Amino acid sequence: MIMELEIKEKTGIYKKELSDELGRILKFWSENTVDEINGGFYGRIDNDNQIIPGSPKGSVLNARILWTFSAAFNHDANPDYLYKAARAYQYIGDHFIDKEHGGVYWSVDYQGQPLDTKKQVYAIAFTIYALSEYYLASGAEAAKQNAIDLFYLLVEKAYDPVRTGYFEAYTRDWLPIDDLRLSAKDANEKKTMNTHLHVLEAFTNLYRTWPDKALKEHIEILLDNFFDHFIDHQTHHLVLFFDEDWRRRSDLVSYGHDIEATWLLLEAAEVIGNEAMIKKIKKISIRMAESVVEGIDSDGGLWYEYEPADDHLIKEKHWWVQAEAMIGFFNAWQISGDETYLEISINNWQFVKTKILDKVNGEWFWGIKQDGVVMRSEDKVGIWKCPYHNSRACIEIVKRIGLNQ
Repeated sequence: MIMELEIKEKTGIYKKELSDELGRILKFWSENTVDEINGGFYGRIDNDNQIIPGSPKGSVLNARILWTFSAAFNHDANPDYLYKAARAYQYIGDHFIDKEHGGVYWSVDYQGQPLDTKKQVYAIAFTIYALSEYYLASGAEAAKQNAIDLFYLLVEKAYDPVRTGYFEAYTRDWLPIDDLRLSAKDANEKKTMNTHLHVLEAFTNLYRTWPDKALKEHIEILLDNFFDHFIDHQTHHLVLFFDEDWRRRSDLVSYGHDIEATWLLLEAAEVIGNEAMIKKIKKISIRMAESVVEGIDSDGGLWYEYEPADDHLIKEKHWWVQAEAMIGFFNAWQISGDETYLEISINNWQFVKTKILDKVNGEWFWGIKQDGVVMRSEDKVGIWKCPYHNSRACIEIVKRIGLNQ
């Protein structure tokens, strides 16, 4: 009984602090990122909160803004959040959706004209994810239909009907493309864990609004892809890159993706109600979470990546990795009842409060280096720096604690 009271007290404090932090994150994005001149939201703001004029606007950033404000409204019904979500929805529809060839552009220029017109499956997945959340917030049938149309488009254009899985990228008119990479640091391979994880996430959110039989089948195929290919059943880390025939092309360990997958896989199985898969995923999730523990530093932060071939730990602690650690280890505690995982989650939040929160200018820093110095050359807002990981961590944990108390 004493232990139960201690846990209730700890989680109560955790819930209050994350609820407050969610408000601060949303305040930053509401007050600093709206582009009143060219529409939508600014494409880039540096670490000192300086807007970088003329910066491109990315589809992933804008989809994540749409998801964030939609999810925030679904969380506490603040009308300003729905207003910001509607602004993002309108901008995506007007500027990112390719009305001729389907899909979304990777980026547009600062005035909203198409810039990089390649079709990256990852970006389309985030658009589905965001449109589904916006439908839940607004009831806008057009948003739901747009998400459904993008689902059918991905299955038609990007799905591998022979070996399953999704190919990474195409030209604007859906022809093969040489450079498939999401970013310069990625391997140029045809199938990647990262894209599949976010396609799964997108399809799961769409299923909440549209419980379609074919959609459910594709979610189950994606879950099988993780068990058959992406999860290394010896190390319990994820394999990040494959060729089209599912031949492994990487040994790199991404701690953030490992821990993010543990709860997203379970969420997918729960949403579609696949009891056999739920049981299977709960078991493997604990093993994966335990494998990530090796990446936790003594200060509670989670390191970025590890290269086994060179025994090289990339000693950076990025904002999104910490956000996913907070949820993933909390989820591991809920599955297992082992309080060690709850402590890891809470300790990670203590690290974030100490090292990652920008207490002067707001939001979270990109990350810190091994010596604890903030990575000030990285963006506060940009193609990759968004409100999705940290706001989601706050919403998800507050919601989970609320259900348990």
